Amino acid sequence: MHRVEGLPGEAAPVGLTLALGRLRALGVTGLRIALPQPGHPLGLSGPPEFNARALEAEEAVICYGAALGLVPEVYEAGPDGDVHVEVVWHCLAVREAPPADVPSLGEAERELAEALREATEVLSRLDVAGSGPVAEAAIDAYRARVDGAARSASLRGGGRATGGSGREVLAPGYPPRAVRVLVLAQRVGVLISVAYENGHGGAVSAGEMAARGAALRPVERTARRAQVAAYNSVVEERERGAR
Repeated sequence: MHRVEGLPGEAAPVGLTLALGRLRALGVTGLRIALPQPGHPLGLSGPPEFNARALEAEEAVICYGAALGLVPEVYEAGPDGDVHVEVVWHCLAVREAPPADVPSLGEAERELAEALREATEVLSRLDVAGSGPVAEAAIDAYRARVDGAARSASLRGGGRATGGSGREVLAPGYPPRAVRVLVLAQRVGVLISVAYENGHGGAVSAGEMAARGAALRPVERTARRAQVAAYNSVVEERERGAR
């Protein structure tokens, strides 16, 4: 269950349908996603109060067309086996400024490919590939980029916004490149998370562990930037066209 509180003109929390209608009446014509983490305010524009709440949630929505943003807060209640989950989106004022560190789709695609290549080389030099989850995550994701290129011909034809499995990953109307970038970025993000959750792989010394982490962190950061670029691409294109 989702509710939105703090909307201008609404004295109490309202459901998503009413909230979206209210936002449209306030001039909102699009929504951007932000996926910030400590030290990386990805997609945020301020002020500090809003950024602090978004950093705590590690996600937020920024309105395009009105100086408003939404930060989710998740509540769980109920006994085991019958847990009720509710999300309250807090509507707050934001600064009207370009979102932080969001690349273009072309930049995101190039950066993701380069980050994967560099991480694979570093992990191979450290000889940690034999243990599996770390280097294999980077290698598999890099190969996925090649597979995605083979599918791009059908995507360029203006078909549905689907990934390789046929599932829709973006709403209709997104550029084909956004689908390609998002599919790869999501896969990279999941694989890197799995790699972190499976310990230190084949790295046995403190130096190797540090080098392994240093190789993975830029890939994870680049994958998050690419996801934000893909999700926000429709709004960014509209903004460029209005200039």
